[in-house]
Amino acid sequence: MKLKMLGPLLLLLVLGGFAAYTAASSRGQSNAPGTISPKNWPTTTGGAEIDPAIEQRITELMATMTIEEMVGQTIQADISSVTPEDVRRYRLGSVLNGGNSAPQNDVRAAADKWLALADEFYTASMDTTNGHTAIPILWGTDAVHGHNNIIGATIFPHNIGLGATHNPALMQQIGEVTAREVIVTGMDWTFAPTLAVVRDNRWGRTYESYSEDPDIVAKYSSAVVQGLQGELGTNSFLNSQHVIATAKHFLGDGGTQDGKDQGNNIDSEADLRDYHGAGYPPALDAGVQTVMASFSSWQGIRMHGHKGLLTDVLKKHMGFNGFVVGDWNGHGQILGCTTESCPIAFNAGIDMFMAPDTWEELYTNTLAQVKSGEIPKKRLEDAVRRILRVKFRLGLFEKPKPSDRPLAGKYNVLGNPNHQAIAQQAVRESLVLLKNQENLLPLRTDQTILVTGDGAHNIGKQTGGWTLSWQGTGNSREHFPNGTSIWEGLQTAIEAGGGTALLSEDGSYSQKPDVAIVVFGEDPYAEFKGDIDHLDYTSDQELQQLQSFQAQGISTVAVFLSGRPLWVAPEMNASDAFVAAWLPGSAGNGIADVLVRQPNGDINHDFKGKLSFSWPRTAIQTKVNRGDENYDPLFPYGYGLTYQDNGNVAKLPEISGLDGSETTTSNALFAYGKPIAPWSIQATAGDTASTVVDARTQLGEAITIRAIDRDAQEDAQQFVWSGEESATVAIAGPATDYTAAAHYDDLSLVIQYRVDTAPAGAVTLFAECGDDCRAELDMTQAFTDAPVGEWTEIEIALSSLVAAGADMGQLTALGFETGEAFSLSISDMRLTSK
Repeated sequence: MKLKMLGPLLLLLVLGGFAAYTAASSRGQSNAPGTISPKNWPTTTGGAEIDPAIEQRITELMATMTIEEMVGQTIQADISSVTPEDVRRYRLGSVLNGGNSAPQNDVRAAADKWLALADEFYTASMDTTNGHTAIPILWGTDAVHGHNNIIGATIFPHNIGLGATHNPALMQQIGEVTAREVIVTGMDWTFAPTLAVVRDNRWGRTYESYSEDPDIVAKYSSAVVQGLQGELGTNSFLNSQHVIATAKHFLGDGGTQDGKDQGNNIDSEADLRDYHGAGYPPALDAGVQTVMASFSSWQGIRMHGHKGLLTDVLKKHMGFNGFVVGDWNGHGQILGCTTESCPIAFNAGIDMFMAPDTWEELYTNTLAQVKSGEIPKKRLEDAVRRILRVKFRLGLFEKPKPSDRPLAGKYNVLGNPNHQAIAQQAVRESLVLLKNQENLLPLRTDQTILVTGDGAHNIGKQTGGWTLSWQGTGNSREHFPNGTSIWEGLQTAIEAGGGTALLSEDGSYSQKPDVAIVVFGEDPYAEFKGDIDHLDYTSDQELQQLQSFQAQGISTVAVFLSGRPLWVAPEMNASDAFVAAWLPGSAGNGIADVLVRQPNGDINHDFKGKLSFSWPRTAIQTKVNRGDENYDPLFPYGYGLTYQDNGNVAKLPEISGLDGSETTTSNALFAYGKPIAPWSIQATAGDTASTVVDARTQLGEAITIRAIDRDAQEDAQQFVWSGEESATVAIAGPATDYTAAAHYDDLSLVIQYRVDTAPAGAVTLFAECGDDCRAELDMTQAFTDAPVGEWTEIEIALSSLVAAGADMGQLTALGFETGEAFSLSISDMRLTSK
């Protein structure tokens, strides 16, 4: 990525309350890739001061600990792969619930199930039988826009929307609410805030960032940390109303090449520091207790193994005295490491491994490496001291079990009216008005208003990823008992003013409306599964609705739900008003507060939101950031209309800039752990059928489907047939004509797969192609001969399916069927030329 050259010397305005200083380095590259000059980085207060009394307690405690117990403190396991008995045996320091982990594997488990499990882990960690030392366990959770894993919790807008509010005080309130709701379920620690500064909007985590501008990120970082942890130097700091915060992901994750998640950032050291590092000094000064290492690399060196940044800069130069935690098996991506063994990461400065499913092997190997001296004992002791320091500061050693703590079990705190009011305010202030032709908004209520689009009455869509499930999929209205859909908020406001509100997802109506509000946008996603190749909003359904309404003389309002700015020129042209609503969370009524007038005709709330991300002029303008050379967005950073402004926008050119070469998932049916639209995973057993949307699906006793890790988190799916009855699993979708492609006869179906358990009987590959059209190929021998437990690839000529009777002019499904015991994992499935 090339950023604007700012000259040989940079005056860094330190944004979190520490003094400005002049950097000694130029903005050119370092002499060697990945080389760091710590003295050129800002210093901080270090946050919470070292307390001699706490240090003495740590020293006394560590004197009683065995090497085995010390190593256990450095391991964090996922609750889907660890039991309280494991914690008791291995003396693990922490557990977490990953995006799809929950009590009894139910991501929609009731809040009391979470609290009960927290008690079990705590009790196990405090067991002193067999001479063990009692050290209370820390439970970490991704409460990244509210306590978003819990049914009934307050779900705030994702960070991209919060950035548009330009309101740090509101961020502190959100942190405080989140902390209280986390404590209700017995947890101690949230992996938030994300301090990424995004420079390429194709990144699948763009919505986790507050802005492309480091200024906002820096101002927000201290506010959010203070909200979560309490104010440093006061009695509120880490008291019973607050939790541990995490500054993440250190460092440079928002600037990877081509916007690829977990990719490589090639910026200069100065840009790494001044753009991507801007949020960390304020967070440290506010006392943040943990920092999470990034999956990404800087100049080819994985952050989990970058001693120069983790130890020399963060710990020594900046003075961070909390602990550094890894990300989900991130240590396993370092050259020379595996998820089960990585002394490089530990020696580089990772204090606590996040080893969700390989924790036991990692524990065994790390213990051996300490005993052999490969990991110096001094480095182990430093890591353990840092972890214990955070636990003592939180008062864990004095606290009773989670269910006996203040707020714990008070389930009426989850999503209570005061918390929802703050979420509603956040929604109001996050909305950005991009167009308001002839001052259509705010809407009068003395008229008939149709609300349509697949996001209108869909809280799952408006809350986005990281909501109950990792990808935010599988959620419906009943999962948000304290929330409000956008339709529900609009209906209430319109009818309160005497108007008529109509809901129709497909846009049909029997009574012609005066105005149509179309709510649409991106479906939920998270992390690398949200990476895209360009910024074109590709769905045409809502565009056709908008154009149809326009042709009928019906005024149109577009409410666009997205995790990033996208190219939507055709949709804007077909709209009289266009609102960027981002991913607003559970308080959908905040949208009606701004779009609809009061019953007496007065303005209820005006628009306050201003773009914290520049809006692209074309679909290929993926890097358009304030301060760049040749900066030419469609709408600049800071843009946002109010009702006092002239909202007219001239017709936009509908030239996307795409030439058809940008899509890397062309002809892909399944990739990155998910089916590629318009395909979906569908399973059948007997008379039961299911579309797979969650990380785990089970059809009776016949087949179990679950997400697994190959190279990254949940980038593959495992299909386990029990042999109880015949079952199928398929990539299915609308009829697709592959005969239209040139040389389709030369296409092959290429599958990357792993046989986990060899088939006990016949396995069939089938293709479906409309009524009474099905072709079958016997795959038994191929899967029987495949090495068990090893990833491999198979190529199947489409001509063989055609010969077996498939009509490639109307392909609707490709899948496998067996009635015997068999376990198969798939990471990629696509059609390619021979």
